[in-house]
Amino acid sequence: MLHIALPAMNERDYIEKTLDCIKKQNLRDFHTWVCVNQPESYHTNPEKKHICENNARTLELLSNYDLVNLHLLDHTSQNQGWQEGKLGVGMARKTLMDAIAADASPDDIIVSMDADTIFETEYLASVKKQFDENPGALALANPYYHPLVSDEPTSRAMLRYEIYMRYYALNMRFTGTPYCFSPLGSAMAARVSAYRKINGLTPKKSGEDFYFLQKMVKAGQVLMHNDQVVYPGTRLSDRVFFGTGPAMIKGMAGQWSAYPLFNPELFDMVKQTLDLFPTLFHHPCPTPMDGFFESQFHEPDIFKPLRKNHKDPHRFIKACHEKIDGLRILQFLKAEHALNPRNDEDNLAAFLVKYFPDAEIHSELKDVSFLYSDVDKLNKIRNFLFETELKIQKDEPSHDNKF
Repeated sequence: MLHIALPAMNERDYIEKTLDCIKKQNLRDFHTWVCVNQPESYHTNPEKKHICENNARTLELLSNYDLVNLHLLDHTSQNQGWQEGKLGVGMARKTLMDAIAADASPDDIIVSMDADTIFETEYLASVKKQFDENPGALALANPYYHPLVSDEPTSRAMLRYEIYMRYYALNMRFTGTPYCFSPLGSAMAARVSAYRKINGLTPKKSGEDFYFLQKMVKAGQVLMHNDQVVYPGTRLSDRVFFGTGPAMIKGMAGQWSAYPLFNPELFDMVKQTLDLFPTLFHHPCPTPMDGFFESQFHEPDIFKPLRKNHKDPHRFIKACHEKIDGLRILQFLKAEHALNPRNDEDNLAAFLVKYFPDAEIHSELKDVSFLYSDVDKLNKIRNFLFETELKIQKDEPSHDNKF
């Protein structure tokens, strides 16, 4: 059985398209759980009144919507909103997933969505098929693709952000780290048993999808391939603190510093470090990330306690990956980038020359500018990265704690 987890805040203008996609699914045996939500304080904030009114219209729509097995969680009506300290989409996702986990069977699947997401009629069936064919899998980070929109500045900002995401995920995959997923709350799924195993989702104000998938990777196998693609909404949004919507808002103001295309040489330093894990099991040796490790962990040799606690080399290597996880690698990249920044276009070109020297996409990189190049040129770059990522995911679809 599949259970859709769908948070909705200020989504009345978008959610019907998502509901329509749900209604048209070829797979019929599923439940849909919707959490309409906002902070309780919005009821007394004149600047947020429109969100409460929008949510009320969403509640009205859902209460009369013709969809079998629809469960409505009201966290928007008076005295039902989030209290201070328990806010945001992370709290909504956790509330939904907790409710599903309490009601569902261990082998049931939670399918996380957003209320402005669209997908084909086979999507739910494809998710079920992935878990059926991979009985050991705990979760799925589904492929995604943001559609272009009529507003050129919005499309340009979306393309810049998606190029950043795909560039990052591909570089991470080439390092050998298992944390090479793209975290989108609109495009992930997990077994109920796995959700319980990791003690649920941590309700971050933003980034809850990243931490959720990172916990899943540490617990077991995360699939990263599916034949069906999810199409998240392409729009500006400040409903969360970081992610696609806020990144686009900053980007349209020329503020892309929080989302750089890191120098490929920095990912080489990560790979060289990860490749030394088998050697580090036997004895200490220098790694390219030692300075970062000491500044972060305040230890001269972070591998010493791991050697002491794990006498099996396989378990030692796994412990190393758990310590140097996706968050630590990102922190390292940001720290090194700040010391010696290089422009995004040069880093993209260097990456493509290194890994795809014969690709036709190189002709599109001549005089490319994320600020000034036309949308068609940027879309060709996005599409090359998207198709490359799909092919690699299909050839090597998962990490199953083999590290």
